[in-house]
Amino acid sequence: MVVAIQIKQKLTLEAFLKLPETKPYCEFFNGEIEQKVMPQGQHSIIQTYLSEAINQRVKVQKIALTLTELRCTFSGRSIVPDLAVFEWHRLPKTNTGKIANKFEIYPDWIIEIFSPKQSTNKVIKKILFCLKQGTKLGWLIDPEDESVMIFKPDQLPEIKSDQEILPVLECIKDWQLSVIEIFSWLKIE
Repeated sequence: MVVAIQIKQKLTLEAFLKLPETKPYCEFFNGEIEQKVMPQGQHSIIQTYLSEAINQRVKVQKIALTLTELRCTFSGRSIVPDLAVFEWHRLPKTNTGKIANKFEIYPDWIIEIFSPKQSTNKVIKKILFCLKQGTKLGWLIDPEDESVMIFKPDQLPEIKSDQEILPVLECIKDWQLSVIEIFSWLKIE
């Protein structure tokens, strides 16, 4: 059985960031630490294939980069999205031009994959928080009912299913991915 552990102790963001990393990862908001739900099979395969699909489309041209389970710390919160997509020009770099280890910025596109025993509202709150900070697009993928909830700044969420084409970042607008294509990855026949 997968159980999300919530540790009720108030501390600062700085103190949280000094703690050792855990598996599954912990996130920080408003002085509280909450451990993410451990991903299972369907979650993992969607995360892996979706990351590959996006990166195949955007990485070579240096349009954007998709990173999995990346700690993003910004606006007093530290989150670990299932997928965080950053436009290439916003990627944090070291003085030598390597990708930075610490990402202290919001993702341009946040993608969460719903897991059993996970609180829907907590995931939605995380996506909405990112949108308020500047994130341009959020997806909440639900393998159970094979739908994707779409979040955009200053708009009501939409739910896409079946053959519907999903919105992507403006910088990769010529790429199309349908909901049914995402869920076809779950079949391993």
